Amino acid sequence: MAAAERDSPAKPGSMDRMTINTTSISHVRLTVTDIERSRRFYDGVFGWPVLIEMPADADDKLREQLAFLYGGVIYNIGDALIGLRPVAEDNFDEDRTGLDHLAFNVGSKAELDSAATHLDDLGIAHEPIKDIGISYILEFRDPDNIALELAAPKG
Repeated sequence: MAAAERDSPAKPGSMDRMTINTTSISHVRLTVTDIERSRRFYDGVFGWPVLIEMPADADDKLREQLAFLYGGVIYNIGDALIGLRPVAEDNFDEDRTGLDHLAFNVGSKAELDSAATHLDDLGIAHEPIKDIGISYILEFRDPDNIALELAAPKG
């Protein structure tokens, strides 16, 4: 192998290229059309604690510091963060480039059954619980049509 070949960046698909070692997802931010409506949905469905939001009495310095929120909110869901960013003007479509759906783990099929009942109580439409072989899933959508899924392990 020539020196120039050895020192050049690896070609896409090459087994010799460097990879980045990640251990989990840090955060996901969803773009929404109406922050109040989305907050009601996510608060009602999941009840996640809020990690960061713009305080109503924020001064100019704090508003500048938290400008990355765009008037939205960041929830702490344990090992990751979920943010809502209210700047969209259209509805989600999983057939466009970008996000297909967002799935959350639950501990058991019984928790999935309970989640389906909770969604029913909130008047949120959902698919029936499906056995997909390796796990069970419950699919539903948020107010902007973002596809959400709950997954439970088998056994």
